[in-house]
Order: sequence, then C-alpha cells, then structure tokens
Amino acid sequence: MSTGKLDGRTAVVTGAGQGIGRGIAERFAREGAAVAVVDVNEPNIAEVVDGIRSEGGTALAVTCDVSKRDQVDAAAAQITEQLGPISVLVSNAGVTRPAMLWKMTEEQWDTVLDVHLKGSFYWLQAVVGPMREARAGNIIFTTSGAGLIGSVGQINYSVAKAGLLGMTRSASRELAAYNIIVNAVAPAAATPMTETIRTDERFKDKYLEGIPLNRWAESDEIAGTYVFLASEDASYVTGQVISVDGGRTMVR
Repeated sequence: MSTGKLDGRTAVVTGAGQGIGRGIAERFAREGAAVAVVDVNEPNIAEVVDGIRSEGGTALAVTCDVSKRDQVDAAAAQITEQLGPISVLVSNAGVTRPAMLWKMTEEQWDTVLDVHLKGSFYWLQAVVGPMREARAGNIIFTTSGAGLIGSVGQINYSVAKAGLLGMTRSASRELAAYNIIVNAVAPAAATPMTETIRTDERFKDKYLEGIPLNRWAESDEIAGTYVFLASEDASYVTGQVISVDGGRTMVR
C-alpha cells in the first residue's frame, strides 16, 4: 500500500466495524496510517482488518465498548503498545434508540448519551496526555445534522450530537496551546444506523428533497474530509464543524 497524507501516523477509529467508520479506517490505511479498528462487534472489525492487511496496510482489531472507561483505557494501552503512540483519534462510535420524546425511556436516553458523549470523552482523556507531551495530535468527533438542526423522534441522538459540538469547541480551546487540532464532521445519512431514512418509503423522498445535490452519499466521499482533518493540510483549522451532507444543513 502506497504512502500518503497520513504516513507514519497511528490512528484510532471508533465505530469502525461498519458504515462511515469502516470507510474512514480503510481510507486512513490507504493514506499510510497504522489504524486501530475499534468496535464492539468483533467479527466486523476482524473483517475490516483483514481487508486492510490484504491491501498491504497496517491495522489492529480492538474490541471495545466505548461507554466503559476501563475498556477504553485498556484499548488505548493496547494500541500504543502494538502500533505506537496515538497521533489521530476519530471518535465515531454511535447508536440510535429512536422514539418520540413522550415515549422515550430513560434507558433509551442513557444508552445514546453514554455511547456518544461518555464514549467520546473517555477516548479524549485516554489520548490527550501523550498528545500534550508530544505537542501534536489530531482529534475528530463525528457529530450529525441532527445536532445542528434537530431530528424528529431522536431527541436523545440530537442532544448527544449537539453535545459533541460543545466538546469539540471546548477541547479545541484547551488544547490549542499544545498544537492539538480538534474538529468535528457532520456527515450525511450514509450508515446502517440511518438505513431507515434511505430506504423507508415514509421518509426517503422527503429527506432526499432536502439535499441540494439530490443523491445519497457514499462512505468514501465522507472519509476524505476526515483525512483532511487528520493531516497537515488542516494544521490551521481547529474548533470547526464541517458538514458533509450534500448541502442539507447549509446556512439558510
């Protein structure tokens, strides 16, 4: 596999067993990064890692429930030992538990916020110490249009994704002095989690009408923005959220 924009870097991608996370992990490997493929689904990450290695890339499968601090800390230690110091973190793991707000249970609320917010915060804390010592690092959170404009039937998901915007901006301010770049990407509906939006007759046409480019995204189209934010090309870009959604959430 040829070297690229991320040559020599060790990258962690959570939620990398499928969808956008898988696309990011595969694209990072093609750009020269050693990639830790992190997910709770062990068979999925094994498949992703096998695919990367078959193309000459370097990848490590790491099973981890990001909502559990002990698992995050253990995963970070394993990655550092086997791949080297972590220089890029993509906090992408997510879940949905949809329900109208008057029907939503506490369990549905807690599950979504624990994965998105606790998981991202745990990983942030796990990598930031070594990055501060190295005075270098790139951190990318995956948010969503739901965090920017809201979403019917997913108040838990929208709140979690909006919270990641605050995490991005606060972390970017705290870490700028250490030359650590922190940004967020708000991708389009291009994952198994959003399959209902893309295929259900009740939703897909209305949703597609709101996308100026009038088509669905492919995972690799979204992954390119993560490569940019993880590379030297983004050395003067921090505290930002980039929407990669075909224009759906542009300023109106």
